[in-house]
Formats: sequence, C-alpha cells, structure tokens
Amino acid sequence: MNMLNCPPASRRSWPARLLSVAALSVALLSGAALALPSEGDRAPNARVEDADGRVLQMKALRGKPILIVYEDKDSATQNQAFKDALAKLAKGDRYRRTIALAAIADVSSYDFWPVKGFVKDAIREESRKVGATIYCDWDGSFRAAYRLRRGISNIILVGKNGQVLFAAEGALKPEAQRKVIGLLRKEVEG
Repeated sequence: MNMLNCPPASRRSWPARLLSVAALSVALLSGAALALPSEGDRAPNARVEDADGRVLQMKALRGKPILIVYEDKDSATQNQAFKDALAKLAKGDRYRRTIALAAIADVSSYDFWPVKGFVKDAIREESRKVGATIYCDWDGSFRAAYRLRRGISNIILVGKNGQVLFAAEGALKPEAQRKVIGLLRKEVEG
C-alpha cells in the first residue's frame, strides 16, 4: 500500500503500528536472550569475586559438580527451604569436599563508592554466618553470561563434565528440590 495514497487517519497510525511491531520484536528477542541455560548446554565460563577481591572463574571448578545459587537482596529468601536442605546435605564431609558451591550475590546496583565498601562488609558478614563464601557479581557479567533475570532466585547445577544438569528460576517446588538433590547425589556417589 502506498502511504501517500492512504487516507490521513491511516498515515498517522502507520508510525504507531511500526513502533508497536518494533516494541513487540524487542520484547520477544529480550525474552529469548534471558532464557536460562538448558539441560545439556555447556555451562558458560564466567567470573565473580569475593568481598576481598579474590577472583573465581567457573572453569576452575570443572571436574566437580557446581551448584550455583544466584540471588540479590530481593530474592534471597525465595529458596530458603532449598538452601536449608542443602545445609543438611553439606554436613557430610563427602559432599562438602566434592561439591563446588557458588553462592553469588547480584550486587551490580551497588558498584559505586562509598556504597560498595558497605556491601563488601555485609557480604563478608553474611559469608561468616552461612559458613560459605558468597561471591559478588559487581558488573552483571555473570548474570548476562548465564542469561539470568534480576530479582529472582536462580538455581543451576553443572555436572562434572561442565554441562548444565538443572536450571530454574524462582522458588523451587518440592519436586524440583528433590530432583536437584538427587542429581547432586548421583554426581557425588556415581
């Protein structure tokens, strides 16, 4: 249709229609870009650091099952029941030695002075309370590499071979919690 020959009402609505289609396309592409890794995918190598600046590369953990718990201040309680079940499992030395836990806090909103210093202190204190190192994603690069959404608890299990065995976001239902723990047991016990 030639826009010059359209009635005036159609000419005015054409740009609005084009913008609507463009917005829909961006929304669809953005949603696809934020899809969690799928089971069987190779886990991306990503970098995080602890509150003291010690760097952890995910590839350094290959050869062990890696349990990634990625949260921010708004999602930290979404999977508390699951984290409590993991704490019970971790009481056994075999699991503690064999599983690499990557507890990662999305602190990208706090990467500026002087707030960053206060956040580091809080992360150190929380690490002491839970008895595990909590790593920091200061620039959101880990979140981008794993295609995670902000404000939602994310649980990802990577097998010894570097492939994703499980990935979910939000509060895990009891059957999903059992599945992750079963997969962990299989990775540890063979």
